[in-house]
Amino acid sequence: MSNMIQSAKDQVASLTQAAYEKAAAEGLLPAGAQVKATIEIPKDVSHGDYASSFAMAGAKALHMAPRAIAQIILDHLELEGTYFQSAEIAGPGFLNFRLGSRWYGEVIADIEREGMTYGAVDEGHGEKVMVEFVSANPTGPMHIGNARGGVLGDSLASVLERAGYDVWREFYVNDAGNQIHKFALSIDTRYRQLILGEENVPFPEDCYQGDDIKELAAAFRAEHGDSWVDKSEEERQEAMANFGLKRNIPKMQEDLRRYKIEYNEWFLESTLHNSGYVAETVGMLSDKGWTYEKDGALWLNTTELLKEKYMREGKTREQVDKLDLKDDVLRRANGFYTYFAADIAYHRNKLEKRGFQTAINIWGADHHGHVARLQAALDGLGLDGSHRLVVVLMQLVNLLQDGKPVRMSKRSGKAIALRDLLDEVSVDACRYFFNSRSFTSPLDFDLDLAVKEDSDNPVYYVQYAHARICSLVARMKEEEASVSAASAIDASVFSTPEELALVKTLSLFPEEIRLASRDYDPSHINRYLLTLAGDFHRFYNACRIKGEEEHVLAARLKLADTVRSVLANGMALIGVTAPEKM
Repeated sequence: MSNMIQSAKDQVASLTQAAYEKAAAEGLLPAGAQVKATIEIPKDVSHGDYASSFAMAGAKALHMAPRAIAQIILDHLELEGTYFQSAEIAGPGFLNFRLGSRWYGEVIADIEREGMTYGAVDEGHGEKVMVEFVSANPTGPMHIGNARGGVLGDSLASVLERAGYDVWREFYVNDAGNQIHKFALSIDTRYRQLILGEENVPFPEDCYQGDDIKELAAAFRAEHGDSWVDKSEEERQEAMANFGLKRNIPKMQEDLRRYKIEYNEWFLESTLHNSGYVAETVGMLSDKGWTYEKDGALWLNTTELLKEKYMREGKTREQVDKLDLKDDVLRRANGFYTYFAADIAYHRNKLEKRGFQTAINIWGADHHGHVARLQAALDGLGLDGSHRLVVVLMQLVNLLQDGKPVRMSKRSGKAIALRDLLDEVSVDACRYFFNSRSFTSPLDFDLDLAVKEDSDNPVYYVQYAHARICSLVARMKEEEASVSAASAIDASVFSTPEELALVKTLSLFPEEIRLASRDYDPSHINRYLLTLAGDFHRFYNACRIKGEEEHVLAARLKLADTVRSVLANGMALIGVTAPEKM
């Protein structure tokens, strides 16, 4: 598990400390000073590769001007055998270090050694986390909002795995409650219309209007005939719900599998109700004094839970009192538990029963108001929901064609379904585009750009870089110039700005994975891949490979093949294929 950037920073720190101690032993600097220096990568490469603030940070403790300290440190630096070939003083007293060939060679060697695990970091220390994503209602087809949530959740799970977490992917199936009642009523009404005539069976306005409901009703009739029209409404609708769910859930699984998403578990909400877990969870909240009865219903004192949460987070009582807080019903007067009650129970199941240290949910931005309430309810159960429940609120997708918004499917006149989108645009393009911006930003999905086969299309640009290298390697092999082992190349060949920049970009991959996991934002990987592809194309255009001296050819061919490896690695992380030909 390598991080050559951190290794270089660590070496700068140890080199400056050793130089200081050597100078102090000679009486040139006061001994025993504790200097807390920063080590940064200058934006301008003319200022070196790493800059230490040791001289400025130590000026007060060492009772000397920073540049004077820097000169003494510089005079006592021992760079032989290190990653650095030189150091110099700049500005008010920065010590600027320039990397040597050993560092560049070790970057290549590390990538060769680690292969597809390159980039792994140990941020998670094996912590058990769940990523719950998509979790669309099984009452109809998945749409493009689910498409963004799907790739965001799946890519985030992959990034977290690479960052050292023990990750579980889950889809929460809302197969109980009001939505399912409405789903059953919709199918039942369409079924009765088929038999009794539409004019004799009014269709409720708040029911599901889509053609998919008509198709389910027709399929039910084809399988069961007309006899069910004479059964009780309760019996009929229970059968309709089961029939519809048994058809729709496999379709959702099929669509997501086509989208290259697989889950560890499809968790059914109904199991929480049937096992008594919802009732038990509500009972626990009551036992802790967080509920009360009003108008025959059982309410959660969300107001007080939120006040306590916000005050723990630093708000004053006066600020909290000004908030428009409301309580929530957990059990209705008819004895049925609300969706919120089931949601609390589900998250208790995640954190307490199944022992996930952190539960990460990918939700649409319209769920914003639900986040603090659910966290506060989990706080009330003693589960520290304010810290252990992380909700990634995903902004909306705007679908564009010919520069104009597309809101409806041309085929159905309804919101565009995921499967319809995948019929028009490749899975690779969909996955790349939907993950191309941070979840905090709305995303414009340009249908015309997504199917373009040129460098304007970012996924094509990245994939083309990979394919270009594969073709190069195959062509050179035909000319009996195979890719060498890292240990066999001369890294001192890397001297042009394009070569040096390319190796530095390769070294950034572990840090990008660390940042992506820290920010819960896998779009870091997309941006990295674009940068790496761009740096490769510049290198390829500036640095000749074929026809060069043998040691130059070997080093540059190895560098190109190393880029190929990291491009494939990064694309795999976000679920995009790495083609060998285009």
